This record gives sequence, structure tokens and C-alpha cells, in this order.
Amino acid sequence: MAYADHTTSAKLIVARCAVITLSDTRTIETDTSGRRIAEMLRDAGHVVAHTTILPDDPAALETELGTLLGSNDIDCILTNGGTGISRRDQTIGVVDRRLDSPLAGFGELFRMLSWEQIGSGAMLSRATAGVARGKLIFSMPGSTKAVALAMEKLILPELRHLLFELRK
Repeated sequence: MAYADHTTSAKLIVARCAVITLSDTRTIETDTSGRRIAEMLRDAGHVVAHTTILPDDPAALETELGTLLGSNDIDCILTNGGTGISRRDQTIGVVDRRLDSPLAGFGELFRMLSWEQIGSGAMLSRATAGVARGKLIFSMPGSTKAVALAMEKLILPELRHLLFELRK
């Protein structure tokens, strides 16, 4: 089946999503990135079934991912924060251990698009994505501008298609 046929077949799919913000400082009131992800998902016709803010703590993320990956009510997990190179940025190690099938193109394309916006600073992002236990996981930086870029240019244009492929 051609790419255009796949995307046409996937048009009716509604993703049930979980949004996780990883930050030692963000609160419900200050989590602009998590809110932006949820808003963009809803505007695209998807369901935000779960949101949470966790500290940059690998054990907390491990527990949350375990719960969400075991849920029949979640198709896609979107994290923001913890993708840099500081000692506290532990998201990617936890997510990578869970992935059955990495989607290397997501991180590569995200950094390419980021390069166009911020130049060489794009190399600091370890944004990643993949499939774990039949569910999609996308890990984005914590910047609201970065999540908007990832959502608009990469995730939302392909989310239905990706789920179509996973459900075959």
C-alpha cells in the first residue's frame, strides 16, 4: 500500500494520549509545555486521557511508564523535559530501556528542524521516539517552543499513520 493510501486509511484514528512533564520546578500553573502538547492533541481531534508532572527522577518515570504501558486506555505517551545533557536529565535513558523499536528518524528530524531555529544548540537535544509494548512514546525537550515544533512538524502529521501501522 502506498504512503498516501496509508494516511487516508488512518484518518479516522483517534489517539488516546498521556502527557508527562518531567521537571523539578514546574507546577500545574507553570507547565506551559505540557499544556501546549495537550492543547495541540485536542485541537487535532485526539484524546488526552492522562497528564502528570514528575520530578526529574528516573524511578518516578519508570513507575509511570510501567503503569501507562500496561494500560489499555493509552496509545501514545508524550514526555517533555529531561532530554538535555545535565546530570538531572535522565528521561532518555529510562525511555530508551523501554523501547522495543526506536524511531531514530524522530530525533534526527527534530534536531534538523531545531537547527533551523536555534543553530548549533540543537545538538544538545536527545529527543527520541519509538514503540514500547505496542504504544508510541515521544520524548521532547521541555521548552514550549520545542514541543510546539515537534508536535506541529513531526508528531501530529504522522500520529494517526503510526497508530494505523501498529494496529495492522
